[in-house]
Amino acid sequence: MERPDRMILTAGPSITKLEENYVLDAVRNGWNWHWSDYLDKFEKKLAEYLGVKYVLPVSHGTGALHLAMLALNIGPGDEVIIPDTTYIACANVVRYVGAVPVFADVDRATWCLDPDSVQRNITKKTKAILPVWMYGNAPDMDGIMEIARRHNLFVVEDSCPALGTEYKGRKAGAIGDIGVFSFQGAKLAVMGEGGAFVTNSSELYERAQLLCKGGMDPNRQFWVKDIGYMYKLSNPQAALGLAQVERIEELVASKRQIFDWYRERLSDVPSISINREPPGVRSNMWMSSVVLAEDAPGDRDWFRAELKDRLVDTRPFFFPITMFPIYANPRASSLNPNSYFVGLRGVNLPSGVERTEEEIDYIACQVRELLRV
Repeated sequence: MERPDRMILTAGPSITKLEENYVLDAVRNGWNWHWSDYLDKFEKKLAEYLGVKYVLPVSHGTGALHLAMLALNIGPGDEVIIPDTTYIACANVVRYVGAVPVFADVDRATWCLDPDSVQRNITKKTKAILPVWMYGNAPDMDGIMEIARRHNLFVVEDSCPALGTEYKGRKAGAIGDIGVFSFQGAKLAVMGEGGAFVTNSSELYERAQLLCKGGMDPNRQFWVKDIGYMYKLSNPQAALGLAQVERIEELVASKRQIFDWYRERLSDVPSISINREPPGVRSNMWMSSVVLAEDAPGDRDWFRAELKDRLVDTRPFFFPITMFPIYANPRASSLNPNSYFVGLRGVNLPSGVERTEEEIDYIACQVRELLRV
């Protein structure tokens, strides 16, 4: 492929006539007695796909995480263990409820929470563990769940980027006490913005449902039982989400094909590592990514700038949260070395579901040239 005439973008959805028809129907007919038709269908379809009892559609993944903290009665005096390298919402929602986020290290191969680091960070104040399915990769959920059971801790899965990922036959988000998902515009399945809170506990679901809708009693119109929030999802958004969930295996297959094209072309490059899929895991490969080795010819900023000049869009991995002034810990780089390694060297490559093999071939050629292979 010759140099493209426009930027090859990192993300992008697949929108078909199915999505268009559902959304148009919701806009035209989803009012009054039909205001929740697609919300109801979305809840049922996602619950069926994940193998969980309860799904609560919400306005975004951050809202789902916040509701998880509230449903578990996490608050002042409690600690929640989260990975140091992840999206900032994981730390912020813990602070929202007055608790303390404790930053553990990640596994350098999977980029997900390391159970050994989790164990080292448990104190008498620990109430929950929050593993993140980083870029669709799977944490060691067996190890995390064993620690949680031993210490009587809750597990909240941040599976926002991992719809469709499977761990030993179980879907991401369906293993811990609560799972959360995001349908933001760069995700595998999109609503523009949106999220979901999922669980098998009727008690946790009912608590989250109450708080999601302004604290109003679902059985008594406009009767307020608690101080709640407005995290409701709209019916047209649910219509788009329903179509995407109905097509989820098709979308996962597209992402996995894109990663396979990258793997064929980049797995022999010594100065990078790519997504790892351990035995028993089927990743949705949301973001095909590379982590630059220490002997790479330049740093991440150089690498991304060079690719941008060649019309290849990229995203950096999330910075370690303990680098930010609001969560700064001067000892964190020595306590969580893997988080600092992958967080400062990782790069997401163009992975939108409609990327072509020709485009991936061009990108891989640029990567190999820059890394002098």
